[in-house]
Amino acid sequence: MVGFNGLDMGLGNLARLSDAKSRSISAENFTGEPGKGGMAAEGTGANCARDLGLGWKVSPSVEIEAGQTFTMGEIAGPGAIQHIWLTCGPNLWRNFILRMYWDGEETPSVEAPVGDFFCNGWQERCNVNSFPVAVNPAGGMNSYWQMPFRRSARITMENTGTEKGVLYYQIDYTLTDVPADMAYFHAQWRRSNPVAYKGVHTLVDGVAGKGHFVGCYLAWQVNNTGWWGEGEIKFYLDEDKEFPTICGTGTEDYFGGAWNWEHPRGEYGTYSTPFLGMHQVIKPDGLYRSQQRFGMYRWHVQDPIRFETGLRVTIQDLGWRSGGRYLPQQSDIASTTFWYQSEPHAAFPELADNDGREVI
Repeated sequence: MVGFNGLDMGLGNLARLSDAKSRSISAENFTGEPGKGGMAAEGTGANCARDLGLGWKVSPSVEIEAGQTFTMGEIAGPGAIQHIWLTCGPNLWRNFILRMYWDGEETPSVEAPVGDFFCNGWQERCNVNSFPVAVNPAGGMNSYWQMPFRRSARITMENTGTEKGVLYYQIDYTLTDVPADMAYFHAQWRRSNPVAYKGVHTLVDGVAGKGHFVGCYLAWQVNNTGWWGEGEIKFYLDEDKEFPTICGTGTEDYFGGAWNWEHPRGEYGTYSTPFLGMHQVIKPDGLYRSQQRFGMYRWHVQDPIRFETGLRVTIQDLGWRSGGRYLPQQSDIASTTFWYQSEPHAAFPELADNDGREVI
């Protein structure tokens, strides 16, 4: 990268001056205009601020009616989104659909239920302590994925549920030149419920263009007894057909663990680190909650997986059966996949409907 434009930040560059402009969009400043924050005269906090008036938290959140799509922000570029914070009720996490569009494109580059985007796919709060995604008590969701754009950025939230939902949010971004070699951020959600017998779960397929895979989150419900994580993850790059260029050795291995994550003995050991984690285990309760559920993430920040023309990623659903043989399982696996690529991107598969996304 030539010069300094405020995008290549980090502790090593934090002291350097830049001509980049800092801006922020929230319910207190829908446009991000300078000097316009806290000027709302109406909003969800208007009654609470009735004795104090303008500038006293009149509009801290928005209400999104059932079936409506709310535009969280529209930004004229060039620039980059650097941080997103939001919070909403866990009951909304599979029916609030987050979408992002770059440079006026008609189909989104990001499309995922909001909970899954922030590694909380099971509609039960769980903290995440990672480099690009942090979820803090009690449901404060943070994204630090860098999202550059050249002409424009548009972020929306669709409420596909049957009841009105409340959303608190803030989008922090910079207006600055974007180097020619910076790609666009993408994220896609898919679910196999259940995985087909002797089949695989496909995280992403049909990606066309040049780019790099930077990570995934899996919400995994096991529908068998015994150890369930023998499956290999496979990365089919460019012209790969039947066999991939990159192949893992087991599910827990790919997410940075080992030996069934069993620590201490007889228990799953959870962890959340900067680049990988198995941060959530939801146990059966002996009554209606009959299956075990897991949440795990792997960020390829230090080791992005590069592709020149295309990408497909799959993971096997594999356990054990008698005689020391592998058992093809039929788990419920939902994945959110993150990557950067040049535009235009291939259109995503149609997102599953409310029943297809429901946590049941």
